[in-house]
Amino acid sequence: MSDTPRMPDDLQIPEAVATPSRLWSVSLVWLIPAIAALIGGWLALNTLLGRGPTITISFKTAEGIEAGKTRIKYRSVDVGEVRSIQLSEDRQGVEVTAQLTKQAESLLAKDTHFWVVRPRISGSSVTGIGTLLTGSHIGMDVGKSTETSREFIGLEQPLIVTAGMSGRQFILHSENVGSLDLGSPVYFRGIQAGQLVAFDLDKDGKGVTMKVFINTPYDQFVHINTRFWNANG
Repeated sequence: MSDTPRMPDDLQIPEAVATPSRLWSVSLVWLIPAIAALIGGWLALNTLLGRGPTITISFKTAEGIEAGKTRIKYRSVDVGEVRSIQLSEDRQGVEVTAQLTKQAESLLAKDTHFWVVRPRISGSSVTGIGTLLTGSHIGMDVGKSTETSREFIGLEQPLIVTAGMSGRQFILHSENVGSLDLGSPVYFRGIQAGQLVAFDLDKDGKGVTMKVFINTPYDQFVHINTRFWNANG
């Protein structure tokens, strides 16, 4: 008779069950950065595709211009931004590098003009008052040339007559400018009909030549016997 205990017939020994590795959780960790990288790449590509040409504008000084802040506007619409400012090679001025939008590429005619829009008081004309709150910006007027350019010489004075203004320009001769200045109004029967857009000393030094722009419909009243005079007191 043996003293060895006997195991019950219905006792079952548990079997080891293999648990599959959590591959999905590992993949999820890498999926999020991959999606972020794709989104970043798409945004970068979209930025590159929407980026327009880079231009250089030469000014005598950088007054009112700041890199990364000063905007370029055409008809009050943002079309670019100043990227950098540096002295010209001859140190007689500054060179402003600006990045334009894609839609502004067609505006870069060879005779396109740029100038700094800031508060100015000239004679009886006050311009750029709005920039006291928004800051200075670079104004732009599109030329008519069929040739294009990426380098421009900026104007030191705002362009008074811009593209799209309807009227005619007339040349006047006088002994002196008197109290007139750029932008001084030209009146017809008490109504402002135009403005003084330019003046220069004659070559012989005996007088000045002035250019006035008369707006439509007042330009139809200017005839060969029309007279102009300085009406200031």
